[in-house]
Amino acid sequence: MADYTVYPEKEPSRAARALADQVARDGGHVLAVYQEPIGEHWQLFCLLPRARLAASPYQRDLSPTHVKRLTEAVKRIDRFVDPILAVSPEPGVYWTPNGNHRRTALDKLKAAYVPAILVTEPEVAFQVLPLNTEKAHNLKEKSLEVIRIYRGLIEEDAKRPESGFAFYLEEASFVTMGLCYEKNAKFAGGAYNPIVRRLEKFSDEPLSKALKSHEKHAEMLQELDERVAEVMAKLKARGFVSPYLRAFVVARINPLRFMQGEPPTLEELLKTMTQRAAKFNTEKVKQEDLAGAAGAPDEG
Repeated sequence: MADYTVYPEKEPSRAARALADQVARDGGHVLAVYQEPIGEHWQLFCLLPRARLAASPYQRDLSPTHVKRLTEAVKRIDRFVDPILAVSPEPGVYWTPNGNHRRTALDKLKAAYVPAILVTEPEVAFQVLPLNTEKAHNLKEKSLEVIRIYRGLIEEDAKRPESGFAFYLEEASFVTMGLCYEKNAKFAGGAYNPIVRRLEKFSDEPLSKALKSHEKHAEMLQELDERVAEVMAKLKARGFVSPYLRAFVVARINPLRFMQGEPPTLEELLKTMTQRAAKFNTEKVKQEDLAGAAGAPDEG
């Protein structure tokens, strides 16, 4: 049985005791089992074997630049002072949904153990991802993180309603944008996300069915972006150069800003914008029109 400090001095939960014994069997060291101060949930403060720890499969990709800076900082102060958060989906396996850059830095420094706060409920991995502020998310990173969470939820139980996971996913638009980024890593999501964010809503349909709706919207967005890219090419051929060229075209074909009353569905709007892009007359665009353009700069 693992030997550790318990706070407060009362019997820990059965799950906490079992997890402490598991960590000891896996070659780790439990330093304390304690109740955190908000919900009084039992958690473990421990040293996990570095070789058994991996990133949660749902989170964003690593930033090599951030890993390099973090590794150099740890080397410079010659100590590690920021424990990661971890869960254990099964015996012998540990994931960090918040701390992957720190885990990677310790991996590069060949540390034997990783200081961690180990949560007893594996499903908390979904809940804590929004708290991951180790490196600020951009739209692409956040969207890819959300679509990975979505696929993980489907694997657990595809019949549960999508709306029940709004907390985990934050915004319905992230699911659709994540699908776009999976197909095209250079997708110019910043130009379209304000539109998708306004009209895409969480559904009460089962996750498996709701995903099909997101997939359809993602396909329509990609088709729209192809038409927008064709317009941009014609404008560039006429000598128009600006980092906001895509935002300018999207604004010109977006009727949503002028609409009164109930807005259309996202599907209806994307169809209308694609038709407008196909009919876009670049000969009528003047340099002064582009000078006032604003929005997300072009990507890719």
